[in-house]
Formats: sequence, C-alpha cells, structure tokens
Amino acid sequence: MGHILALDQGTTSSRGIVFDGAMKIVATAQEEFPQHYPASGWVEHDAADLWATTAATARAAIERAGLHAADIAAIGITNQRETTLIWDRKTGKPIHRAIVWQDRRTADFCAKLRADGHEPMITARTGLLADPYFSATKVKWLLDNVEGARDRARKGELAFGTVDSWLIWNLTGGRAHVTDATNAARTMLYDIHKGRWSRTICDLFDIPMEILPEVRDCAADFGMTRADLFGREIPILGVAGDQQAATIGQACFAPGMMKSTYGTGCFAVLNTGETAVTSTNKLLTTIAYQLDGKPTYALEGSIFIAGAVVQWLRDGIKVIRAAPETQGLAESADPTQDLILVPAFVGLGAPYWAPEARGAIFGMTRNSGPAEFARAALESVGYQTRDLLEAMKADWAGDGARPSLRVDGGMAANDYAMQFLSDILGAPVDRPEVLETTALGVAWLAGSRAGAWPGMEGFAKTWAMERQFTPAMDDGHRSARYDRWKRAVSAVLSV
Repeated sequence: MGHILALDQGTTSSRGIVFDGAMKIVATAQEEFPQHYPASGWVEHDAADLWATTAATARAAIERAGLHAADIAAIGITNQRETTLIWDRKTGKPIHRAIVWQDRRTADFCAKLRADGHEPMITARTGLLADPYFSATKVKWLLDNVEGARDRARKGELAFGTVDSWLIWNLTGGRAHVTDATNAARTMLYDIHKGRWSRTICDLFDIPMEILPEVRDCAADFGMTRADLFGREIPILGVAGDQQAATIGQACFAPGMMKSTYGTGCFAVLNTGETAVTSTNKLLTTIAYQLDGKPTYALEGSIFIAGAVVQWLRDGIKVIRAAPETQGLAESADPTQDLILVPAFVGLGAPYWAPEARGAIFGMTRNSGPAEFARAALESVGYQTRDLLEAMKADWAGDGARPSLRVDGGMAANDYAMQFLSDILGAPVDRPEVLETTALGVAWLAGSRAGAWPGMEGFAKTWAMERQFTPAMDDGHRSARYDRWKRAVSAVLSV
C-alpha cells in the first residue's frame, strides 16, 4: 500500500506515474494529444482529450507496474495551470474547448483593465498582473461568448475549473467540485492573503461565484475515485499546480530556495516563506504550497516558451526529428556565428509581460543552418532564465538565499542547455537524480497524507544531486552575450 499514483496532466501530454514506497518510479505511461489553434494567438484543448488521456495513462501505469488498484494508497494530481474549463454540472459536458494558459485572446481586455486603473487592486489581492495568461479573463470570455452561459452560471448549472478540478470531477463521477490553493492562486480570482475567492474581482469581471470550486490545502481529501475506473475506489489526497508541485518535489521548503522547471514553458519559483513579497519587477506573488491551512508564499517568473522552442524546431521548421538531437547540433554549431533567438511566439512573459510581442532571430548569415538554430533555441532559455533571476534578486534579498539553482523538466536533461544556463547566470546549476520532480512533489503530498511516505523533513533528506554545472564562461564574455540578448529583446518590444 506504499505505492502512489501521480497523474501529471501537462500542456502537450498526460502521464500516469507509479511510485513505490521508497519514492522511486516503477512505471510510467504517457499519451500526447492534439493542440488546437483556431486563430492567431489562440490555443485550445479538447477537454475530452485531457480526461481520456489521463484515465488511459493512469490505468496503463498501474498495469505496467504489475499492480492492482488495491496496491495504490492514494492518487496525487498535478496539472497545467491557468487552463480554463466550464462544464455542465448535470451532464458533465464542457460548454467550449478548454482555453489554454498560452492563449492571448483576452489581451485587449487586459489592456483596458490596466488603462482603467484596475491592475493595482488585482495585484494587491491576487499577486498577479492583469494578463491573458491567467484564468479570470478566459472565464469572462467564455461567459461572454457562449450563448446563455452567464445566465446558466448564475442559476448554478455550470462549474468552472482549472484542469485539476476537471479531472477530479471526472475521477469522482461528479461528486467533488474542488481545487487546491496553488491552482486557485493562478486564476486571478483568489485573494492569496485572505485565502478566499475575491467577490470584488468576480464582480468586476461579471463572473457568478456559483461556478467556483471549493478550495482546499495541497494535501487534503479531494474525494474517492469511481470504483469502475480502476476496480476499486482510490482516495485523491494531493493536488498542486505543476510548478508548485515541482517546487515541492525539489524540496525547496526553506525561504531562499529556488527551482526552475523546463517544460513547455520555463518557471522559476523562489520560496519566500510566510511573507508574500510584492514584486516591483513584474514577477508574480503566489502560493508555493499550503499545508494545514497555512500558505507558504513564493515569487515566480513565468517564461511562455522553453521546451516549446525545441518543439518548434521539430514540428514548425522541421530541422530536427527528436528533441535530443539539439544537444549534438548545438555543440557542432559554428562558433563564429552568434544567433540570438527571441522566442516570443505567444508574447513575452516575465519580467516583460508583452502579450503582443512576437518572435525574431538576429544575426543570421548565409551559413546559418540547423546547428546554429538549435544552439540559439537552447540558449534562449538560459537568457530568459537570467531575466527572471535578475528580477528576483532585485525584489528579494532575504536571509538564507541559496547560491545554486535546482532544475528539472525535460530540457534539464540537455547538458548543453544546462551548461549554458550556468555560464550565463554565473552560478551553479544543480540537476537532481530524479528529474520527474513535478510528479514526485504531488506524489509526496498524497503519500504523506496517506501516512505511507515520510513527512517534510524526511522527504527533504531524500533529495539527491545527479550533476552540478558550474560556470565556464568569463565575466566579460558573459556580460557581452547578455547585453546582446537585451538589445534583441528591446528590438522585439519596439515593433
């Protein structure tokens, strides 16, 4: 009964991962699903795909582990954040495709919010900026554009949720309409200081509060799965948004500890403890995790395009067949060429928050080819990470700051990308033995809640480093490279 099933529902795929009582992975299953781009800057998912792939990979992981449902002590769920769904409470059918966190369709409305002076109030309550990234304006768009939706919402016929809520609803057969504090904190509707939905913001966006889920701790009772799904009911005991789950999985439990996850996007999270630090550099103030009713806060910087730039190399311009090819290509690139790629395909996130910006490549010659493009793509992630860390240093210089950065996610396996990251930061980068820290974090929430895994202190002691990357670039070269990056970003922002 020490086995935990982690459900990791991401932006491009869903995964089921089974951990044993020693917190080691024993089986994994993964399925990709289609992305939908109905207009420029719009990104949608079919809600049925999110559920179907999650259910299928959950069953497959249990089967591959050679286990039965009776062997699973609990389920933990981690998910792509901010992605927004509204569904019918009676039928369980969504009223529209899910609007994905990357979607920029509400950029004009957000600009109007800022122009009308609402952003300071929003930031004071939620820690967030008035940006299309977050769920609130997506909810408003759905209620505005799906016929009859707002009236049905007022009557209590509809339910809103981020992906965790949608999965829990389906797992429990509609018995639980819940979320956790970390996902609620990313909606732009939740007061992170008072720990409740903000009526003021809901009224501003004309969002009926009847559609909102109940908010619980990250380690809590979220309901029991339907018996027919896995052969018996299994308790859902842990939930956290993907970046908060990775923060937990990296054991960043002390103020000053920082992690950066490289998935579709890149997300750096700095634990600030009991203090909700207000950023003056366009970072986000958010909840890192909430246990026993007590929130731990964080500063977060969000980059929209990280691993997605490698996906673009593969699927967009077709210069690679698989992501691992980028390392060899980058290492073989012409050292006399210095391409700078600003991957603002869906705008720029922190610390710029420029939704209308678009991507550009600088420094191309007739000899620029796949190797140079691959190197520029990987290096763009390092540059963007430095942007985030420079902002964090300016916002928070609290005691206990750690000199190294803990990294995880798919791109963290790329040695070239991680060495360049260390070089451009001028600081060590620590890669753990377990790169699946997002799944591990939520598995720990569920496992500790079930009494099958150790508590926070015991879990933190299990963190182990696989490799540390240390800077090999001299200060002058580092400064020159970063200055060139900043000029390239300025050019994109001025268009």
